[in-house]
Amino acid sequence: MTATQTVLIMYIQLVTDIHTQEVISLNLIFSAHSSAPLYEQLEAQLKAAILKGELTQGSLLPSIRSMARELKISIITVKRAYDDLESQGFLETTPGKGTYVAVRNAERLREAALSQLEEKLGELIAEAQALGLTRAQFSDITKTLFDLHEQGR
Repeated sequence: MTATQTVLIMYIQLVTDIHTQEVISLNLIFSAHSSAPLYEQLEAQLKAAILKGELTQGSLLPSIRSMARELKISIITVKRAYDDLESQGFLETTPGKGTYVAVRNAERLREAALSQLEEKLGELIAEAQALGLTRAQFSDITKTLFDLHEQGR
């Protein structure tokens, strides 16, 4: 992304089953203004697609090189996202065969994601308290941001 690009929206098609040639489309959105690096943005969006069932258990993901070429980002960026998702139990890599959405208990994956969310929220609450925000003020900010996010802003 160049400095003048603020948001890069990529529409990619994934062949998720090599036997049936099932193809799904994912919209991946990258923001140059996000405080999160590109690998975290990719990781979060793939994780969300898995948790929503858009990428189902056993679905084949593009190779690291193919995904990097398609998204026009560094191979290292994609590798970092895949590695992080694999360490969290969302992906499995079989050498010579590819990277797949892990065949796991969906509820366990959801619980792991909720645990990570609770940890992040705990950090944000500590920051809010350090700033002197009350529970009501923090709740109002959270509600407003949640509403804006639902509206796509």
